[in-house]
Amino acid sequence: MTEHLNADEAELAKFSELAHRWWDMDSEFRPLHEINPLRLEWIDGLAALAGKRALDVGCGGGILADSMARKGAEVMGIDLADKALKVAQLHALEAGTRNISYRHVSAEALAAEQPGSFDVVTCMEMLEHVPDPGSVVQACATLAKPGGWVFFSTIHRNLKAFMLAIVGAEYVLGMLPKGTHEYRKLIRPSELAGFCRAAGLDLQQTRGLEYNPWTRRYRLSDDTSVNYLFATRKPQAQA
Repeated sequence: MTEHLNADEAELAKFSELAHRWWDMDSEFRPLHEINPLRLEWIDGLAALAGKRALDVGCGGGILADSMARKGAEVMGIDLADKALKVAQLHALEAGTRNISYRHVSAEALAAEQPGSFDVVTCMEMLEHVPDPGSVVQACATLAKPGGWVFFSTIHRNLKAFMLAIVGAEYVLGMLPKGTHEYRKLIRPSELAGFCRAAGLDLQQTRGLEYNPWTRRYRLSDDTSVNYLFATRKPQAQA
């Protein structure tokens, strides 16, 4: 029986086409490189990555996964885009990054194979690209150990987000390729909170990610009206 993949073939093709540019700091992936230190420090500040087993769901070319490994975590990155995974593996080899591995597997399939295996699970800038984001959230919760941290980041679905994250970032400023995001796939914080509750995750902290086009700087803030991040935790097992 063939596994039904929670993936959009057009989305996978889109990111595969750009795979060779993942580690080009002046490419379409520049925004990911620029926000990575912010999200890495936020994750590390809450979950203390050193010595932890971490999983990056939808890892792409490995920008976050690689940096978590350099913080001392034992990291697995997973994705369904073959070309991006090959780029991630090659970068780890060239950079000499230790304690990192990559697999071509869905979050749902890995959850069935390795439930309760990770201290930290991250799923960043990925939920808005899949047909069933709730299924991914459930898989991430299943993969986390009791007491483990699960982090998400995505984009709000409202007029401001449409104007800034799609029209502004893709068509005006050219920060992202046109068509990177589809408005109908964006996710309101209330919807993501609902997915988390259904998966048994407790929301610990919410942060917004803001971009200033004049200074070209990003910062974490309390404004979740466009890009936002959730830190959730899987409850400890009852004695």
